[in-house]
Amino acid sequence: MITDWITFSNPVAVWWGFLLVVSTVNIALFVFLHSRLRAQALLQFGIVRVELLAFLGAAYVFGCAFRSILPRADVQRICLFDTWLSSVAVGRTVATLAEICFVIQWAIVLRQLAEIAEARVVRRLSIAVVPLIVVAECCSWYAVITTNYLGNAIENSLWALAFLLIATALLRLAFEFCGWVKLVIVSAVVGISGYLAFLGLVDVPMYIGRWQTDIANGKELLGIFSGLREVSTHWAVTHDISHWGDEIAWMSLYFSVAVWASLALCGFGLVRDRLPSYRRVAGRWGHSRLIGQSSRG
Repeated sequence: MITDWITFSNPVAVWWGFLLVVSTVNIALFVFLHSRLRAQALLQFGIVRVELLAFLGAAYVFGCAFRSILPRADVQRICLFDTWLSSVAVGRTVATLAEICFVIQWAIVLRQLAEIAEARVVRRLSIAVVPLIVVAECCSWYAVITTNYLGNAIENSLWALAFLLIATALLRLAFEFCGWVKLVIVSAVVGISGYLAFLGLVDVPMYIGRWQTDIANGKELLGIFSGLREVSTHWAVTHDISHWGDEIAWMSLYFSVAVWASLALCGFGLVRDRLPSYRRVAGRWGHSRLIGQSSRG
C-alpha cells in the first residue's frame, strides 16, 4: 500500500512526521499573528487592511508547508508521493515565489529600520539583497533543469552573501537602538551567523562535492529544453534514508527556523510604531540616551 512506509522504524517517515507537525504549528502561528495585525489595523485606521509583510509571510509560510507535505529533491528528481504536485516544476515554482517573498520581507524591515535610525548605509544594503536572491533563484533553476550541482553551489553562495549583507546592516542598526530592540537585533545577527556557518561548512561544500563527483564520473548534463520537459514529467518515489539523508538537515532547518524568521518579520508591524522611542542619540557629553528622555547636565 501507499502508506506502508509510514512506520516508526523508517527514519524518513519520522522525519516527514516532524515536517508535518512543524508546518501545522507554523500555520497556526501565522493565523494568530495575522489576527493580531488585523485587530491593530482595525483599531488604528477604522478599517481592516492587509499588511504587506503579512501577505509576503503568508506566501512563505504556506509555500514551505506545501513543500513539507510533498518533499522533493530537485536535481535527484526524488519525492515521497507519486503525484504531479511532486514534480520539480511545481515545487521549484512554489519555492521561487516563497523565497523571493521572504527576502522582500527582510528588505522592507531593513528599510524601515534604516528610516527610523537615519542609517543611509542600511538603506543601501536593503536594496541590494533582493537582486542577489533573484540571481540565486536563476542559478537554482539552471541547476534543476540541467542537473548541474554547480548551480546549487552558486545559488547558496549568493544566499550567504545576501545574509552577510543583512547581518552587516543589523550590526550597524544595533548601535542605533537600546533595550529589547537592540537585544532582538543582536539575536538576529547571532542566528544569521549560524546560518552562514551552515552554508559555508555544510551546504555549499556538499553541492561542490556532488558537482566534482559528477565531473569525475563523466555525467552528461541535460539541455535546457530536455531539462524543462523532464522537470515536468519525471520524478522517482523513494522512502529510503540513503536517498534522503543529505537533504534532511537543510530541509528541517529550512521548514522550521527559516519560517520562524519570516513570522518574526511579519510581527514587525505590531511594534513598528514604538521603535522610535528606543532610538539612541548622542547626549550633550557624548553619552547616548533614548529619544524622549532628558539628558542630565
